[in-house]
Parts: sequence; structure tokens; C-alpha cells
Amino acid sequence: MSVTIVVGTQWGDEGKAKIIDYLSENIDIIARYQGGANAGHTVVVKNKQYIFHLIPSGILYPNTICILGNGVVIDPKAFLEELDSLTKENIHYEGRIFISDACHIVLPFHKLIDAHKENLSEGQKIGTTKRGIGICYADKMLRIGIRIGDLYYNLEERLQNYINIKNKELKYLYNLPEISYEELYKELKDFAERIKSMVIHTPTYFEKALKEGKSILLEGAQGTALDIDHGTYPFVTSSNTTTGGALTGTGIAYHYIENVYGICKAYVTRVGEGPFPTELKGEMGEELRKYGNEYGATTGRPRRCGWFDVELVKHAGRINGLTGLVLTKLDVLSHFDTIPVAIGYEFENNKIDYFPSYGLESCKPIYEYLPGWKSDISNIKSYSELPANCKKYIEKLQEWTNIPIKYISLGPNRSQTLVL
Repeated sequence: MSVTIVVGTQWGDEGKAKIIDYLSENIDIIARYQGGANAGHTVVVKNKQYIFHLIPSGILYPNTICILGNGVVIDPKAFLEELDSLTKENIHYEGRIFISDACHIVLPFHKLIDAHKENLSEGQKIGTTKRGIGICYADKMLRIGIRIGDLYYNLEERLQNYINIKNKELKYLYNLPEISYEELYKELKDFAERIKSMVIHTPTYFEKALKEGKSILLEGAQGTALDIDHGTYPFVTSSNTTTGGALTGTGIAYHYIENVYGICKAYVTRVGEGPFPTELKGEMGEELRKYGNEYGATTGRPRRCGWFDVELVKHAGRINGLTGLVLTKLDVLSHFDTIPVAIGYEFENNKIDYFPSYGLESCKPIYEYLPGWKSDISNIKSYSELPANCKKYIEKLQEWTNIPIKYISLGPNRSQTLVL
């Protein structure tokens, strides 16, 4: 009767999917709690790569139940495409994937408005994936959205009212083509029929499972610094990516939580716009991107790269109540003679010991420099075999963040994982 939460501690792309897959072997239920098809989660098993956007990474284990919690927004087309891709890979999902009846649905006009607003932005682009996620969440907060449960009760009236509102926006605010009610209604009814056996009331499902002694792992998308409340606003995602979001996005009570693992790269990356104090520009940044293969799984966009930021991870520790860290892509740093680590910031000529809610773009990182190890560690099977300088790097990160490191990832495969 325990729940483990996995959160990103940086700006997403920390390697959560690999670790979730690794942890899932002994987990009964994996649940996504926020985000949508804007997330790309990559898992490598026996050198074969799988990329998931909505479906939890644990689907690769044949007996694991996968659930999309109420905090997730679902794009019907993207979801059905993922189901079809599972079938092509001979991954049997019948009776193993369930959807909360309270999930909101991403509709075609969400994508139209998202792309239009991003293209019109001058001076301060957010860097959205243009998949309609933020617009869908906005409609959720405006209390006009369509939820999965609405597909089976009073859909005609709710959808007609919704389309009347959105078509006025499309026409008068954005000068975009209007959406056909009849066409969208048919698409939604077809979608409803396809997923009918998957739709459940998740709070009661989770409560029953926990009382039966089942183990649950809650999987988030993006990272703490992209949280709508605690991230680098306005350059954030549209949901709560943190422990609080895991609770509200599933309906699981806090007292069931046993572990909260924070996933962090041995360096830092960011996709899209926004402040990034330790960002490397020029040749060194290109090298780090090349060695780490830092390109977005969803968009293919090159990620911005920089050195490890202690205050960023300490911020994630405070917000999420982390019980442990998982350090990923440590093998990438094997290429460098010296590895800088930002242990604090200087802001307006004063040292600050926190991750600020404003002014981050004006913060100058304060670096400590650690010696590199310059040897391939990707096939090492135990912590004791790691080079001395590599172990020193790990130990200093634990000391500076004051969070124990529980697992280390030395490559994309499940087997390239060390337990400390």
C-alpha cells in the first residue's frame, strides 16, 4: 500500500521515462498526472527505442496497469495513434490502459489558437509546442471545456455551446476558420466508442487498489522549473508538474505517498524560451548537445545545454519533498577535463541562496570546478568501479543539494543503471 512519485527537477527532459521504466518492474499501476501530448518520453530496451507522449512508460511491462489521471489533457488523435503504434509493436494493451472520466479533451481549435498566438507573439515567445495544451488548460479554468465523461452524457448540448463560444473567438479575435459542429461531434462519438472500455472513475479505482495492497507510481511530464506556479513564469508549461500536481491530478490522498524521486541530469538542458543561468553558448554548448544527443523527443528541437545548477535542484527538493535523487546522463560528462557546477547565484551584487521567482535572467552563477574523469563509464556495473573523480562529482552533488542520490543512469538502456 504505497505510492511513489517521479518528478523532474529541472526544465524537463531529465530522463524520467527511462527511470520510470526501470522502477516499473515491481509496480502494479503507473499513472500520468498532468500534461498532454506535448511531452515526449523515451525508453530504450535492448537497444530498441520507444517514444511515448500520453501513454505511461510502464506499458512495456506486460502486467502493469497504466492510467491517465484527471490532470492529463488528452488529444484524441494523438492517443489513438499511440494505441495503434502499440499494436504494431505487438504490445498488448487491452485491459491495461485506463482513462479518468475527468480528463479534459484537446480539440482542433485548441491547436489552431495555440499556433496562432505563438506566431503572433512579439518579443516574448513562450516556446510552446503548438499542440493546444495551454489553450485546453485555459478552457478548463474557464469552466467551458469538454471532459471524457461528457462524451457519454449530454455531449450534444455541451459541445454545441462550446463550439459557439470558440467559433466566435476564431472568427473575431484570430481571423481563423470556424470549426464544424457536425464533423467534430462525429469524431468525438467515434473516439468515445473506441475508448469506452477504458474510462473509469480514477479516485475510487486508486483507493480500492491501495486498500488491496497494490503499489502505484505517479509519472509526471516536464520538470519543476516548468511548473505553472513554481517555475520560471511565464516561460513554463500550463500545469503543476510537481508533487502537488500529482495529488490533484490523480485524486490520491497525501498520506499514501512513500517516496518522491527527483530526476536530474548530471548537467542541465532546456527547450524553448526563458532564463537559464548556467547555459553554455558557443562551441562548448554544441559539444554538450552533441555528446548528450540533446534534441526534443516531441519536437526534434535542439535543447539548450548548461552545467549543473545546485539551487535549481534544491528548489525542486523544497517544492516536492524529495526523498532521493536519480542522476542521469552521467556518462555524457566523461568527455570533459573540468566540470563546472553552479553552487549559487549573484543577483544585483548580492549572493542569494534560493531559486528566485523573478530576476533569474539577471542572476550570475557562482561556480565550483571539479576534475573530470575522461574515461567511458557507460558499461560499469557497480558504484565501486566508477573512477575516483566521478565518485567525487556524485558525492559533491549530494553534499551541495543535501538530497541523497539513490540511482545513477549511465546510458539509455535499463541495464545501464546503478543502485546506490
